[in-house]
Amino acid sequence: MSKPTFKISAVSYLNTLPFIYGLENSEVINQIDLQLDMPSDCAQKLLDDKVDIGLVPVAIIPQLKEHYIVSDFCIGAEGKVNTVLLLSDVPLNEIEEVQLDYQSKTSVNLVQVLAKEFWGISPKWINAKAGYEDKIAGTTAGVIIGDRTFNLSKKYKYTYDLSEEWQKMTGLPFVFACWVANKKIDNQFLNSFNQALAIGVENIEQIVLTDQNTQIKKQELLTYLKDDIAFNLDEKKREAITKFLAYLAVKVQV
Repeated sequence: MSKPTFKISAVSYLNTLPFIYGLENSEVINQIDLQLDMPSDCAQKLLDDKVDIGLVPVAIIPQLKEHYIVSDFCIGAEGKVNTVLLLSDVPLNEIEEVQLDYQSKTSVNLVQVLAKEFWGISPKWINAKAGYEDKIAGTTAGVIIGDRTFNLSKKYKYTYDLSEEWQKMTGLPFVFACWVANKKIDNQFLNSFNQALAIGVENIEQIVLTDQNTQIKKQELLTYLKDDIAFNLDEKKREAITKFLAYLAVKVQV
């Protein structure tokens, strides 16, 4: 058996089920070493040149020596995403410190942009460690992302959906992660790669029917993948990436 041509890191959350399905049900799977990681690890692997392509948080794009957005698919949202949240027992103006999710890079940057540019608050930022969810109480809020957020908001009095707050501030959708290469990749492979991703996005109902997750009910998962996540990286989303990176004081061509 021939050695895989490309190493690829993808996020291991439920929102990537269509991408994983598409890759695993196409010939592309024979050309790749597919690794499933939390977003921060996807980012680090691409930065360290341990993979060739990653579904990475957009906030790390400026840190790459070379970057190429290699797909018209992404993990984005147009309004509420429901899995990137600031959770709190008190309203925004009473929050004194915020625990920042160690699994995320973009969300950590996004909450700080919103705090400065939109909410007008300046809490103490704390780089959280595993188990920090238990510290969210009183005037300590926390950013939590991904599958851990399902049904979690019910525990807290205040829930702020970061994608929704971004849309309120800018009028734009938000892109949490997109497919980025740290080197030029053969166009023939990229065409096949994108066709595989499209297979997954076009077959969400089938994916949900066969999925074995125990975190949420199938109807909730279908709603999440069909309504909450916006997979197409269109011009508005590219504009959103540029604007977001500008807030981080970095100009990058996307």
